[in-house]
Amino acid sequence: MDAQDRMKDLVETLNAAAKAYYAQDREIMSNREYDALYDELEELERKTGIVLSNSPTVRVGYEAVDELPKERHESPMLSLDKTKSREELRDWLQGHEALLSWKLDGLTVVLTYQDGRLAKAVTRGNGEIGEVITNNARTFCNLPLSISYQGRLVLRGEAVISYSDFERINARIEDVDAKYKNPRNLCSGSVRQLNNEITAKRNVKLIAFSLVEAQDVDFANSMERQFGFLREQGFDVVEYRKVTEENILDAIGYFENKIEKYDIPSDGLVLTYDDIAYGRSLGRTAKFPRNSIAFKWADELRETVLQEIEWSPSRTGLINPVAIFEPVELEGTTVSRASVHNISILRGLKLGIGDHIMVYKANMIIPQIAENLTQSDTVEIPAVCPVCGRATQVRQVNEVQSLYCTNEDCAAKKIKSFTLFVSRDAMNIEGLSEATLEKFIDKGFIREYADLFRLNRYRDEITQMEGFGEKSYKNLIDSADRARETTLPRVLYALGIANIGVANAKMLCRHFDYDIDRLKQADEEELSAIEGVGGVIAAAFVDYMRKEENLAKLDRLLEQLHVTKPLLDASVQSLAGKVFVITGSLAHYGSRNELKEIIEQKGGKVTGSVTSKTDCLINNDITSTSSKNKKAKELNIPIVTEDVFRREYLGIMEE
Repeated sequence: MDAQDRMKDLVETLNAAAKAYYAQDREIMSNREYDALYDELEELERKTGIVLSNSPTVRVGYEAVDELPKERHESPMLSLDKTKSREELRDWLQGHEALLSWKLDGLTVVLTYQDGRLAKAVTRGNGEIGEVITNNARTFCNLPLSISYQGRLVLRGEAVISYSDFERINARIEDVDAKYKNPRNLCSGSVRQLNNEITAKRNVKLIAFSLVEAQDVDFANSMERQFGFLREQGFDVVEYRKVTEENILDAIGYFENKIEKYDIPSDGLVLTYDDIAYGRSLGRTAKFPRNSIAFKWADELRETVLQEIEWSPSRTGLINPVAIFEPVELEGTTVSRASVHNISILRGLKLGIGDHIMVYKANMIIPQIAENLTQSDTVEIPAVCPVCGRATQVRQVNEVQSLYCTNEDCAAKKIKSFTLFVSRDAMNIEGLSEATLEKFIDKGFIREYADLFRLNRYRDEITQMEGFGEKSYKNLIDSADRARETTLPRVLYALGIANIGVANAKMLCRHFDYDIDRLKQADEEELSAIEGVGGVIAAAFVDYMRKEENLAKLDRLLEQLHVTKPLLDASVQSLAGKVFVITGSLAHYGSRNELKEIIEQKGGKVTGSVTSKTDCLINNDITSTSSKNKKAKELNIPIVTEDVFRREYLGIMEE
């Protein structure tokens, strides 16, 4: 293959990867693979003197998706040139002082404030045109909605979700293949939502890294002074160190030592001249500004031997390949397994048992396979499911091939489905761990959801099981009986319909007036027209409700339940149009969810963050210095105790 043909292949591959990453929130190759191919393309362009019109070396990012309004940036947002050499980074300074900071791995947002209030927020998009996400930005948990500075302020920041919040959100997702791959994808999907209530629940933070404009403010030609100004206005500013040629290597070492326990995703460092005028005088290339450069961590690579591919089934039937290899030390910890994600990546690596592979930790955290040195390509895609032994099938979705179990009665699907069904936000049946459910399934006690409410038929067998006795059995039956008194949103979520989470279940039930028959008969067109639903959710919902077997099982389940319907009479919708935030411990209610359901039954709405649209913050500690209290005071939103809320909003007079 000659150089031009190779360049065409590289451009096509890199553009497909960029589209998947920026526009579709998924990955078809690792960052390491992308960087290697990008560097190869740049080298070929230098050698040949040819640059193709659609080359990623002359384009920035990818086009914004159509679901959100688009807007052109006042000044282009360029990528940064990069290096992995510490010495090259030091030489770049050329005797000047600079600020060395984290290169954060989230979604870049441009914020505009006018007259002291947030006026606009736009994503980076393709660098020239971004998506308007102002309403979503208002829910960022640490973003000031009003500031003391009254002039026009434009800044750039990174919307991020911390690793701890990422793990917390993923822990609530029962289905393995529904879990998010990394914080960056979760953040991008959260920020670019049509429904900002979803954004609010994700605990998105905004970390400022650049001030673009601040009218009539003298920064003494110093970027560090700009950072100080942003802090004074209430913004969280990216952590940095002021460096010279003498201390920059020590500063890099500081960040390197910290990244292992740093809770905010970062994929490197950024070095920017502190002297603003000097930086501007350097101008820019077609793609990069010359006042900044990115430093990418040189991945710690280890060679090891692939021992096996473990195939892990999930509730929806997706079977994920996981590489098991001889343990190696990486970034201070021992690793022996790494997800291969899907069949496309597996085949691209040409894996075989006994192959010598190079492994690393992406962003020094997540184990990944960098390359396969021997490429025997002998791993066979299993023809049968490792759990049920029935046929598997390779399916292609959005250019990515994945393996699925075709058996609707697969035990893996059942166990994961039942685990979701009994979970707290679903039917909330205590005493049924995944291990216990597996035993009950194996013994034939439960074959469908309704069977969970008929376990008294197996009293003798259950009380004789290891780990069970009369007391455990009674507690289980009592919990199942309590769960019979439930609501339709809980039932709908418990069914495990693809993409139907707790919030979507409530939204659908409200739209159809809590009428299960109307829900069963809804078509894709009607569902897609509901704000926040869209075609994917609509198609999955209709597909589930069109299957006779599913409807029959649902009917048998409903026979075991007493589903209460909230009062929808306009006369009792006393909280219609009002927005509340609940924080802190409660005295009159068992949980915040319990109070939330009462508010929603009365027409109100409960969100996770205080914004300008919030009517009231409910907090028994009204003197608290928590972030929610601070925001409420900043926006002149009333903070009331539980007792005051019950009296003034619910009309409950305490005795």
